[in-house]
Amino acid sequence: MKNDDTTLRYDKMVESALRGVVRQAVSEVQEHGLPSDHHFYITFMTDFPGVQIPDYLRERYPGEMTIVLQYQFENLTVDETNLGVTLSFNNIPERLIVPIAAVTIFADPSVNFALQFQPLGDLMDHEEEALAALAMDDDGDDDPDSPKGKKSKSGGGEVISLDKFRKK
Repeated sequence: MKNDDTTLRYDKMVESALRGVVRQAVSEVQEHGLPSDHHFYITFMTDFPGVQIPDYLRERYPGEMTIVLQYQFENLTVDETNLGVTLSFNNIPERLIVPIAAVTIFADPSVNFALQFQPLGDLMDHEEEALAALAMDDDGDDDPDSPKGKKSKSGGGEVISLDKFRKK
């Protein structure tokens, strides 16, 4: 595909819109909590610029990690570029900051909903690179309370292709 100023980047538009779904879902849970049986599996790239996780988790999950937001999590935050959450790993509360651009899979198995994202790579423009670099510099707020959380290496739910909804 020709990549110049005269080409509309629909791929970037779709990725941005779908990442907006993740942002909005997390925002609603931040404000109102998880309704009924809803829960999220969020898979993200652990080596993405701006990801803030403890070194022992980065070593245990090189490349990719899945967290589960269901029963035990605290201090859920989201803004234009990052989501943050405090989870417990072996009864030790840890604050995780994940750029939304680092998310590769977002799933809510309770309603068989999932989004799978392409690695950003060439989809990232200079503005997004700058935002990712800024996110890496932000230490975030650590909550000294004693939160609990869940982690998982494998996700659940079904990845839904947009082709399923297109008219034939």
